[in-house]
Amino acid sequence: MQQAELFKFDGLVAGVDEAGRGPLAGPVVASAVVLDPRAPIRGLADSKKLTAKRRDELAGQIREHALAWSVAWADPAEIDAINILAATLLAMRRAIIGLAVFPDRVQIDGNRLPNLCFDRGTLSGQAVIGGDDLVPAISAASIIAKTTRDRMMIALHEIYPHYEFARHKGYGTEVHREKLREFGPCCEHRRTFAPVRAACL
Repeated sequence: MQQAELFKFDGLVAGVDEAGRGPLAGPVVASAVVLDPRAPIRGLADSKKLTAKRRDELAGQIREHALAWSVAWADPAEIDAINILAATLLAMRRAIIGLAVFPDRVQIDGNRLPNLCFDRGTLSGQAVIGGDDLVPAISAASIIAKTTRDRMMIALHEIYPHYEFARHKGYGTEVHREKLREFGPCCEHRRTFAPVRAACL
């Protein structure tokens, strides 16, 4: 897809992205953002390519200047019940529902769209592979989702300090796997994920 093709339509566009599909613990978090074309935000990019400090700076600008933004998630119990892909799409749908401004269409990072049928109508949607680095609104959603999830994992660290969630944010690092083997999983772990399942044996 040519980058120019991403910007051919009129009306309000919500960018949607998620954070936390891969970790062994914590929620998968999604965000939807409708940027204000009259107030462009410089430096938007894939959250993974930004430092934590820069993500926090941009997240503040997005919350202040976007026409609307929303964040939502699916918790570990939901992930285990319906699988991580379905939970990710559910979190994205929840984020879209949470927007104070209903967009004319959505652009979503990746190759799958959530259910876009709502009480207010059915939205047109476009899945954009690599969209978090191509589409500013998706970049903004990526930043909001990532910074929100990081804060959630730091808060979980206060409840379960022995897992060191603040250090690895729930990802399957060697430190996290060692803690799993030592303490077993807690209620924030995704028990259908193989390393967590193995720790239950």
